[in-house]
Amino acid sequence: MTLRHPNRAILPILVFFSMLSILLGASATSSQAAERPNVLFIAVDDLRPEIFCFGVEKMVTPNLDRLAERGVKFDRAYCNIAVCGASRASLMKGLRPTPTRFTSYLTRADNDAADVPSLPMVFKQAGYHTASNGKVYHHNNDDVEAWSRPSWRPDKSSLWWALPENRALVTGQRIRGPAYEAADEPEESYPDHQICDKTLADLRQLAGQDKPFFLACGFYRPHLPFVAPKKYWDLYPTDTIRLPDNRYFPRDLPDAFNYTWGEMRAYHGIPKQGPVSDETAVQLIRGYHACVSLVDAQVGRLLDELEKLGVADNTIIVFWGDHGWQLGEHGFWCKHTNFEVASRTPLLIAAPGVEGGRVCRRIVEYVDIYPTLCDLAGLPKPAHLQGMSMRPLLADVQAEHKEAVITRHGGGDAVRTDGFRYMEMHTKNGAGQLQGIGMFDLKKDPGENQNVAEDPAYAQVRSRLQGVLDAERKKWNLK
Repeated sequence: MTLRHPNRAILPILVFFSMLSILLGASATSSQAAERPNVLFIAVDDLRPEIFCFGVEKMVTPNLDRLAERGVKFDRAYCNIAVCGASRASLMKGLRPTPTRFTSYLTRADNDAADVPSLPMVFKQAGYHTASNGKVYHHNNDDVEAWSRPSWRPDKSSLWWALPENRALVTGQRIRGPAYEAADEPEESYPDHQICDKTLADLRQLAGQDKPFFLACGFYRPHLPFVAPKKYWDLYPTDTIRLPDNRYFPRDLPDAFNYTWGEMRAYHGIPKQGPVSDETAVQLIRGYHACVSLVDAQVGRLLDELEKLGVADNTIIVFWGDHGWQLGEHGFWCKHTNFEVASRTPLLIAAPGVEGGRVCRRIVEYVDIYPTLCDLAGLPKPAHLQGMSMRPLLADVQAEHKEAVITRHGGGDAVRTDGFRYMEMHTKNGAGQLQGIGMFDLKKDPGENQNVAEDPAYAQVRSRLQGVLDAERKKWNLK
């Protein structure tokens, strides 16, 4: 069971050849560039696979279901770190996070991995027009040289609450309005609709140019606060919401893995400690679902415009959520853990020549997206990449890929295989002393409710997975 990486000691050599290959690719004629496929790169914040086509029947997501019918749905895709800034930087640079690289929501790709080209930079150097609307990186001014024009976001005043009484509750960065809001306001006043408007305008302009485009579109919802027009809340009546049946900390798991979900506690009406009430939990889930349907509507507008412009058949579409989100499982909310619901993500890829309506159940991870897009667009892959191209899976969803993926956050690291998750928690952001070990038999216990790390019957599996994680840790070369 191997995860292939370059050693940091040879990274400068790899970077040289990466840049050389990009420069060679950039020498292609304009006619060659024009024949390449476009890329529409759709990012969504805090979206777990809470979509109808992923088997969640209560969801109303007809447009994402339509996109799944056009391409391949990756049923077991995992981010490499469950926090937005770090996850996005890791994906865009094609490098896994470590205790010193891609660590928090404030991560900047141009600081943590300045010496390697990003995904949009490779496309720009190959003759693509690259553009970014909404939340693609966490920071709007990150990786600025990768874009053909300045990245765009809507006015910050429109990002959160629609109702004046809720806006009035905001008295500081950590003192926020309510965690959810259903307002009878026009959809056009919401930032994700505005992001879609801007992306539609860009599509109309770019479709008429003589060069292909790499257009990134990042939606804010369903990130907290769960603010969406009332018509989307009405899709999910209160009496249809069911709370998870495992609202308890996993049995026999060390307390080092406990999590207080401080991100949500900054919102008005959320207790500073202890659980939320069942009534609040129901409304939080309703609001989350409403926001997913709001985003789904924007995706539908994008798909319609591609068809209208006549470029749908020559456009690669990648739809991804930056990480999952806990909706009360194990008593947790938000992300910031290595559990399944925080690390598993929705990933949909449609591309010219790729048969649609298929499901891939092979395990993939987000560092695999960068090399996949290079292959689909016919661009040379930079040598620094740590992922494996999923292009063989797009041709044959049963093709071999990899046996394990690695996820991490803070002091925690985890190995996810077909049947198990093995987890460790260390001090010093993962670089220090071991604090606890957890392991779950996902075939018998998909909810990760019973730690089996100390069960003698699992000793051989534990040793094998521990070896995989030890091999990964050795590659960090921490000083």
